[in-house]
Amino acid sequence: MCTLSYAELGTVIPESGGEFIYILRIYGSCPAFFAAYTTIIVLKPFGATAAALSVAEYVIAPFYPDCHPPELVVKCAAAVAILVVTIVNVINVRVAIRIQVIFLVAKVLALTVIVIGGIVELVQSSSVIVENLKVENAFKGTQYSLNNLGMAFYQGLWAYGGWYNLNYVYEELKRPEVNLLRAVIIAFSLVTGLYLLVNVSYLTVMTPKELMSSSAVAVTWGNKVFGSWGWIMSVAAALSAFGSLNGSYYSGGRVCFVAAREGHMPDILAMAHVHRLTPSPALIFTTIISLLVLIPGDFQSIVNYFSFSAWIFYGITLSGLIYLKIKKPELPRSYRVPIILPILVLLAAICLVLAPIIDDPQIEYLYVTLFILSGAIIYIPFIHYKLCPKLLTKLTVFLQLFLEVAPEDKNL
Repeated sequence: MCTLSYAELGTVIPESGGEFIYILRIYGSCPAFFAAYTTIIVLKPFGATAAALSVAEYVIAPFYPDCHPPELVVKCAAAVAILVVTIVNVINVRVAIRIQVIFLVAKVLALTVIVIGGIVELVQSSSVIVENLKVENAFKGTQYSLNNLGMAFYQGLWAYGGWYNLNYVYEELKRPEVNLLRAVIIAFSLVTGLYLLVNVSYLTVMTPKELMSSSAVAVTWGNKVFGSWGWIMSVAAALSAFGSLNGSYYSGGRVCFVAAREGHMPDILAMAHVHRLTPSPALIFTTIISLLVLIPGDFQSIVNYFSFSAWIFYGITLSGLIYLKIKKPELPRSYRVPIILPILVLLAAICLVLAPIIDDPQIEYLYVTLFILSGAIIYIPFIHYKLCPKLLTKLTVFLQLFLEVAPEDKNL
């Protein structure tokens, strides 16, 4: 429902930038700045860091077959993954796209192998496998509370993250009025089908307890099915996670770029390399924030705080779509969703944001909220009153010369 709703927003407001540009065009400068500020400082770096930790877990897992790998080793590997993706995206956009395609193929092949392996195991099923898949055992030991439900949705929905990425790079799509909808329908159908089958495959090979205790589930599955060749699944899973990280960077740098182009971030972030035509300042900035997030964070808490912040702005964005459908139905659009879809998603977003707070209040959610609101300290003097310290101007000129970047035309 989110994907289909965002596809209509993309045809109504045909610009790159995702939530930021939609909120800017619908609600104005102030809420749009908070969306940009949160996306650039929290959402994209947190998302990239979580993906990098996934890459690191699968790369390191074969070297620690009988225990969890040391946290320092995992974080160092994650930092290397972030830096490699940054270098690729800064040097050449076409290379980044080719890597995305190659890793997509690797991802689909790996998932297909897991699905086929699960089918084979199911055909040769033992009583243990049948017991794992029984419906009456599916929710055994579940803790029923709003907080646990919200956390489960945060973790689950993060795995499907990516449905919004094409909206961030709308201006770079060929025939976006046709291909945006076509791409997202193919993508979420493929992803949903594969993920469901993969989870069934996991449960044919592993018990729920093994599934929950594993730090790299695909590796555990590979070890049980392929034996000494289980490391192949580790490589495949790492390639898959690396592709997700690359996709996150490819779209994330554009948010920073568009926000700066609209005057909501420093000018240097709206510039592109004069030869490579890549938004290198925006990408470098995202990398610095991601590396800082990586130092204190762990995967689960990063995903939870990322999701809490993200669903605030997903809800605001989809409320904007409802507003446009009611107040401005005459706006040209090549595609329409029934209004019930964004309404249902808005209600879901409200529940996802409020449920964990109401059921089990944690000080961390207050910190995240205060951080979002702290954007007012930057917005009022620098965006609303357009104050520009001379030091910032000198710094922009220095970085422009140092990074060999220049302002880029909107439609270039």
